[in-house]
Amino acid sequence: MCGRYSVIPKAKGKSRVSKLLKNHIQEANYNAAPSQSLPVVTNDHPDEVQYFSWGLQPFWAKDARAVKRSINARAETLTEKPSFRNLLKSKRCLVPADGFYEWQVTEHGKVPYRILLKSEELFSFAGLWDEWLDKSTGEVLHTYTIITTEANELVMPIHERMPVILSPETEKLWLDEHETQDELLSLLEPYKADEMKAYQVSPLVNSPLNNTSEVINSL
Repeated sequence: MCGRYSVIPKAKGKSRVSKLLKNHIQEANYNAAPSQSLPVVTNDHPDEVQYFSWGLQPFWAKDARAVKRSINARAETLTEKPSFRNLLKSKRCLVPADGFYEWQVTEHGKVPYRILLKSEELFSFAGLWDEWLDKSTGEVLHTYTIITTEANELVMPIHERMPVILSPETEKLWLDEHETQDELLSLLEPYKADEMKAYQVSPLVNSPLNNTSEVINSL
């Protein structure tokens, strides 16, 4: 799964989101967590940065507590789940990040690691979004989920799952309304392990209240 990540605006980067973030975001988020309002780029507004809440609230939910909000969606079962099936066709998004965290289970407890590209550039997770109408207030809640796949060789010793990372080329395809379902599903593969790196970080990351640069420091 992916339950925590970082979004640190940087000048370098070839991805679509790196260029958009450079113009729209100044503050870094070292410890992005579920339920927070975080930047996304949707297929509806591919040239804008919007802020949605992390944790998908499906449009058909009767109220805010009717279903558990999904922070992740498994790539292998997207077409089987009612919450995700239609979104794959119509509501896809890019989730900007420059790294994510996973916890390795050891005999001494869970050890957090930060995983990122060797280039340390910004990239995008593949995501799905939805909008939910609160009929009592008329408020519209925009939410998203991050798609996960099986871990690559780098991540596997830490965790069996990893978020789907899109290359600059596949970012464009993920937002393209003309792509077929099979073409979209083919993009949801583990990222190349030889282009990534990982290192142990402080337990500070365990609490989303800790949102400082110390979180990403190597131990």
